[in-house]
Amino acid sequence: MELERETGWQLHPIGGETGQAYMGTKNEERLFLKRNSSPFLAALSLEGISPRLVWTKRIGNGDVLTAQEWCNGRTLFKEEMTSSSVIQMIRKVHQSQSLKRMLHRLGGKVLSPSDFYYNAVYGLAPDLIAHPSIRQAVSYLEKHMPADDQIENKMVCHGDISHKNFLMSSEEELYLVDWDSALLADPVADLSQLLERYIDHQNWDEWITAMIPFTPGATTSKFYWYGTANLLFDIKASHQKQDYLRMNQYLIKLNQLLS
Repeated sequence: MELERETGWQLHPIGGETGQAYMGTKNEERLFLKRNSSPFLAALSLEGISPRLVWTKRIGNGDVLTAQEWCNGRTLFKEEMTSSSVIQMIRKVHQSQSLKRMLHRLGGKVLSPSDFYYNAVYGLAPDLIAHPSIRQAVSYLEKHMPADDQIENKMVCHGDISHKNFLMSSEEELYLVDWDSALLADPVADLSQLLERYIDHQNWDEWITAMIPFTPGATTSKFYWYGTANLLFDIKASHQKQDYLRMNQYLIKLNQLLS
């Protein structure tokens, strides 16, 4: 493989949707290697949010290869996503002004509520548009869209809060990885993703009440609005992947929410 000749590392592809991640081995050393990872990675590494960045190298075809410390551990179980350590990690990201300055300098995406609405609704398949709950959700999002905050009130958001993106090392250190979806937005956008994916609907109000004091600008209505938008996005994404089992699970959640 050309990439192995350029780097001097033997590459072992790691699963994932992009196909750009590898375990690199040389002698007895191991690294996590990824093509065209976000340049934001260096700042995340410095703050201890992602595993330590070892080196960055531009390869022959113009791609950039990053190498991070190989972290023995595991991704979190779904049941662990309600833990205080997960919330603390997300808050650490949201509260970091240095991360915000860095992402802003790098030209990171800045999303308003209308952008979240567009991302959730645009490209919905005709059979989804015809679904009564989907139509009701779209109407709700249109009528109750929050006012857009100034850039000063937006924070760094991960953009894909999933148990697969939280890594617990063998030393019990928690990391948040896969930053390809990083953006500047209302922090409720991240927290509502955690809410709709991992919190039982019966516990939503209690959970939201606990989060609001620690989330600038947060209100119950914002949590419900962003939660609905994220549910629609997840329904659309599951339909596109033909993962109809997961899509139906999200539709059940949407029905519970709207009722």
